[in-house]
Formats: sequence, C-alpha cells, structure tokens
Amino acid sequence: MADESLTSGDADTDPAAAGSPDGSWVAVDACSLPTERQPLRVAEFDALFRDAVRGVDRVSPTRLRLEMDAAAESRARELAARESGCCSFFAFEFTTAGERSVHMVIEVPPERVDVLDGLAARARAGRPA
Repeated sequence: MADESLTSGDADTDPAAAGSPDGSWVAVDACSLPTERQPLRVAEFDALFRDAVRGVDRVSPTRLRLEMDAAAESRARELAARESGCCSFFAFEFTTAGERSVHMVIEVPPERVDVLDGLAARARAGRPA
C-alpha cells in the first residue's frame, strides 16, 4: 500500500535531518506552542505513529498520507486539531479507507515542506517492522 518513492533526500530517512535544529519536525518559527511543550507534542505524534500507522505515502512534496488503524481515528483527529491550533499552516483531512483503516492526509504550503519531511521521517521510523 505505501509508496515511498517520493522523497526529499536524507530528511525522509533520518528524523534528525529535518524540521528544527534539535532533530524534531517542529517548525520553531511558525509554532505558537510553548517551547517547553513541543517535545511532549512530538512524543504524542511518535506514539500515534508507533501504535496506529500501517503505511506512509508521500503523495506529493506538500502532502503526506498515513494509513492508520481505524481504532485510532478519534485520537488522531484530536491530536490534529491541537496541532492545527498552534501550527496553523498544517491542513489535516481524514477519510475512511475500508472497515479497519483510515487515511490521515497532512498538507503544508511549499515553504513548509521541510516540516513535512521531518514528520514523514518520524512516521516511517515509528512504524513496527
């Protein structure tokens, strides 16, 4: 299911190569979440990726589609809503993908592709082998 053919270099394989200087995907200059809470938010996304993501598909440089266990949809929606509240450049969309899966599509403007690169890398790294 996952098509990982569209990549942006090292950022898609190494979470430390994308996003902020500390290796997270947080866009420091565009995030209103207090700095001390950002690692907690990253950890929430990492846990979601680890627990629920089944596939990662980089649809385009500005769009990422995650196939997730449908049981995690409410958790993912709540996290997406909070993330949109502090990083308004993110657009999240959810669609049903069969009885037991949901797609979470994340879109960013072209000037925030580096943030999506970091998020994609973390999603790939968090998937079970």
